[in-house]
Amino acid sequence: MHEFIRHIEVMRSSSERVRIRDVELLSDNWYILKKTTFDYRLRNGHWKTVSRETYDRGNGATILLFNRSRDTVLLTRQFRFPAYVNGCPDGMLIEACAGLLDGDSAEAAIRREAQEELRVEIGTVTKVLEAYMSPGSVTEKLHFFAAEYEIPAGANAGNLDEGEDIEIMEMTLDDALAKVESGEIQDGKTVVLLLWAKLKGWAGGRPNL
Repeated sequence: MHEFIRHIEVMRSSSERVRIRDVELLSDNWYILKKTTFDYRLRNGHWKTVSRETYDRGNGATILLFNRSRDTVLLTRQFRFPAYVNGCPDGMLIEACAGLLDGDSAEAAIRREAQEELRVEIGTVTKVLEAYMSPGSVTEKLHFFAAEYEIPAGANAGNLDEGEDIEIMEMTLDDALAKVESGEIQDGKTVVLLLWAKLKGWAGGRPNL
C-alpha cells in the first residue's frame, strides 16, 4: 500500500517549478508523515534537489462565537501536549472552537464541532478567511468563521471517550484581547480571530457581520 501511494504521488507531481522524485511514508500511526524528495526550480532558472517532511492531518475549521446581548465571546481551555513540552507550564491553552473537517464542508464541520465541543447551537455562520497556519511542515489549511451563540449548556464539554476534557470560558472581547496582550492566550488561530474582531470594531460595541 505504501509503495502504491508513493507511485501515485510521483505521477501527479510535475509542475513548472516542482518535480517530485520520491515520496517516503514515515508514519501513519495517527496522521500522515511523509518525506518527499523533489527538484525545485529557483528564480534564476537553476534546479535544486531538496527533501522536506510534511505532516498531513487534513484541513480544519475554527470559529469565534459571540453573544450580542452580553457582548461576550465563547472560548475553550484544554490541555495540549505539544504546548506542554515546548514551555507551557501546565499545557493548558485558551482557544476558539476548532476541529478537522473529516470529509464535511468547512461550515458543516464547524457547526458539528460547536455542538460536540461546546454544546451550543449557532446561527448564521460568516466566513472570515482561510490560512495555512504552519506551512513549513504542516499541510493543513484552516477555515475561519464567526457566528452567534446562545447561553452555553454548562462549564465543561468535549468528548471524554476521545480524551477531550474541555472547559468552557465566556468573557468579553476586551478581556480576551487583554489576555492576548498578557500572553495568557497564545493559540495562533484564536489570536487571529480576536484581532480580526478588534479590527471590525467589536470591542466595546456590537458585532456587525
